Amino acid sequence: MICTVIHNKNFEQILEALEQCEMAEIRLDSCRMSAREIQECFSSDVPLIATCRVAELMASEPSLQDESMTQQSREIKAAQIAEKRLCQAIEAGARYVDVEIEAPKQMSKRVRNVAHENGTVFIRSYHDFEGTASVDALRTLVVKCHYHGADMVKVATMASSQEDAERVLSLYEWCGGMQGTDMENLADGGLIAFCMGEAGRESRLECFRRGAPFTYTALDGDEAVAPGQWSMSEMKAAVYGTTAMIQQENTVPCSKSFAQRAIIAAALADGVSHLRGYTPCGDNEAALDVAKALGADVQLDGSTITIKGIAASRGLLSGLAAGDYATVHVGESGLLARMIIPLMAQLHEGPVEVTGEKTLLKRPLTGAREILEVFGCKVKGDDAVRIPLTVEGPLKSGGRVVISGKHGSQLITGLLMALSFAEKNTTLVVNDPTSIPYIFITLEVLKKFGVKIGNEMLGGRDFLESNGDWSLCTEMVFKVRGGQRLKATDIDLEGDWSAAANFLVAGAVFGKGEVAGLDTTSLQADLSIMDILMDAGASLSQVDGARGNIAVQRAPLRAFNVDASNCPDLFPVISVLAAFCQGTSRIAGLGRLANKESDRAKAILEMLTQMGVEVCRDGDELVIRGYSLAQRLLSGSLHRQGASRDGQDGHEEGQRTSDSRAPGLLKGGEYTSHHDHRMVMALKVASLGADGPIIIDDEDCVAKSFPSFNECYGRF
Repeated sequence: MICTVIHNKNFEQILEALEQCEMAEIRLDSCRMSAREIQECFSSDVPLIATCRVAELMASEPSLQDESMTQQSREIKAAQIAEKRLCQAIEAGARYVDVEIEAPKQMSKRVRNVAHENGTVFIRSYHDFEGTASVDALRTLVVKCHYHGADMVKVATMASSQEDAERVLSLYEWCGGMQGTDMENLADGGLIAFCMGEAGRESRLECFRRGAPFTYTALDGDEAVAPGQWSMSEMKAAVYGTTAMIQQENTVPCSKSFAQRAIIAAALADGVSHLRGYTPCGDNEAALDVAKALGADVQLDGSTITIKGIAASRGLLSGLAAGDYATVHVGESGLLARMIIPLMAQLHEGPVEVTGEKTLLKRPLTGAREILEVFGCKVKGDDAVRIPLTVEGPLKSGGRVVISGKHGSQLITGLLMALSFAEKNTTLVVNDPTSIPYIFITLEVLKKFGVKIGNEMLGGRDFLESNGDWSLCTEMVFKVRGGQRLKATDIDLEGDWSAAANFLVAGAVFGKGEVAGLDTTSLQADLSIMDILMDAGASLSQVDGARGNIAVQRAPLRAFNVDASNCPDLFPVISVLAAFCQGTSRIAGLGRLANKESDRAKAILEMLTQMGVEVCRDGDELVIRGYSLAQRLLSGSLHRQGASRDGQDGHEEGQRTSDSRAPGLLKGGEYTSHHDHRMVMALKVASLGADGPIIIDDEDCVAKSFPSFNECYGRF
């Protein structure tokens, strides 16, 4: 990222300047703003650093120019003013706050505490405008900054020679060896080190190649705050060249997780339901076909579906007599298959064949036979339980039934629907539940259609102390009253967070964007993309309330750790995100990917390896070494130059040496989607940071969930 220093500006001038910046440092010691103006300024989507140098403030602040004040009282007053302005900026939304290592101790401590309370990155900085110290002295300064609470350390010295610059730049190699220590935050993206002066000019660009999260520029050539400082336009040309920063606006389709559940519920309900905000895709169309096959009257008018349900009950399904053979075709939808199997077993007094197509025919319904046999159902099919299969019920109800939830939520969705039609009340206990958010979507949809199911989440001490962290839940208990009937209702279908994730990641890495039609109060598991992006350092903001637009702005991205067990559809795109996040990211939950449209874990590893990304599997985790976009762009055509660490590799300290680990851009070429719509989307995002075209063998499979996705990306 290119951070532009804004100084000696009034409020209006600052806002005007920010329109040109991808990131900015606001010098509160020279930019005079009221508390209200600070609030408005630092609520900007542009990532901002709040800086207020005490020494500069003493020279510029009118209230400190009283000759009757002692030097000590002036210093105390200046520190108080600086602290107040910095804390106001933090509370307004500053992404970073910079406090020099020489700043008063108490002021620094208080600003640090407020920063950490508000999730603001605390930078400790050191500036030497006279020269450059020895390597040992520089390292000591970094350690000092760290032990004074730094999340990031900035070192800027005056260089009189290339050797001076190399000493400062050698800090990147040294900090890179801090993994596994209490200073490991500096190892990846936690250090900004460069030199001032003409001799240090190139170090302001070179620091990107060594791993700096950002470098500092002037707004234009006349506004440099230090010798050798580049203008913003010069740095943009050097870093990005002809690479355009994307600016996108997109509206996502409706959530098929909600839509498919609502369509089937409406088809079985008594009365006429209206589902608003519908968008077609392969899986949603398959659900409509199933609704029609069940005997429901389905009408589509624009984005509204009107469904007259069949008032289903045991033995009353599509006019079929007891013992009749029924067939239901579920297309390529895994959710629809697992949802409809227990439902049909419960509602139809006879055998039901469930058929499908394409990738669904290869996906084993792991755990389905074992669970259905617990309820007394007969399942006929191959040993792996693949579609097509035949199921015959009814489900035995009543009492307490214990099943495993380790294979996902989709079959549980069908069971909860089916058991509400049963003759007796049933307590369903699900051990080791996964994809828990999708279970809550089921409960929410059923509630809207008048079906009430009690539920309780249980777990050990860690779960109880976690304030409800779903990943720590070990057991879910559902109390399902039998003899319930679905009642028609009207529903507004939510926008799809899994589709939105691709646009949000693209904006966070490659520019900026805005995605419309999203609900930030949604139960969708893929809403967690917001937390993942914020953990990675992306700049996100909410527009127009809970059901409005989400804006994303490029920002310095850092490695993240996440357990994606409950949101497996995010795996492909966040793996691409990790490739552009400085440091080593770990994504847990690979075990949930085996039975998707592809063996998605294998497909992701294959994709990233082909792209030249450093990736491996560690048990249930995907481990990805990432580099910033700027570092990839610069090292794509130029070797990263680095000083050796302590001369141990045979080079003298300060000697320039080529670094073979220079990452470069992702590699273009021919890629397979494995006929998996999520892989197509991830490949399209990755193509924005590739060194050549990415050609996908079956990009049309994206129609399963988002038919217009390729068209959207074609506009970038």
